[in-house]
Amino acid sequence: MSIESTESTERMHHTEKAILAGFGGQGIMLMGQLLAQAGMDDGLEVSWLPSYGPEMRGGTANCQVIVSDQEIPSPIIDHDATSAIIMNRPSLAKFAPQLLPGGCLIVNSSLIDDRVDRADVRAIYVPGNEIANELGDLRMTNMVILGAFVEATRCVSADAVLAALEHKLGERKAHLMAANRAAFARGGECVRAGSTVGV
Repeated sequence: MSIESTESTERMHHTEKAILAGFGGQGIMLMGQLLAQAGMDDGLEVSWLPSYGPEMRGGTANCQVIVSDQEIPSPIIDHDATSAIIMNRPSLAKFAPQLLPGGCLIVNSSLIDDRVDRADVRAIYVPGNEIANELGDLRMTNMVILGAFVEATRCVSADAVLAALEHKLGERKAHLMAANRAAFARGGECVRAGSTVGV
């Protein structure tokens, strides 16, 4: 094998280590589950590690998701996250420092006025609550934010995420799919519009 082909193979390897954090009731765990399922459907190795605060709704909730084209030796992300979804201010203070330089941070700017105090990461501010309200259902905020995350990181395919959501909703909630698909798409549009600072 030539040196050039070896380097090309190495560049293809990628591991996304994502922290998703916010209040209980914001759909943090669902976002993590959808990412993990999408990764599996895309043929990747995945891990999903949830963590709850004292109260599930209104308390703190976060999960760690790893998606990789290689075997995952540990599901624990310890100050080596490559990306994060931050849904509230306490989570920004706690988890932004755990992001590696060059990492990607998706911030729900509807609930977080602060700007990320790091010039070495790519911060994307998405008004998730406002967009969800505009679409008619505040509960879709997490899908707006997830759409932004998938567009920014490309760690899994958008089609796989939407397929995972459709399976999760099932026949009983199938009528919600179109609205959630629209929310997911709007999140992606925010990223393409360039609402970023930093790297």
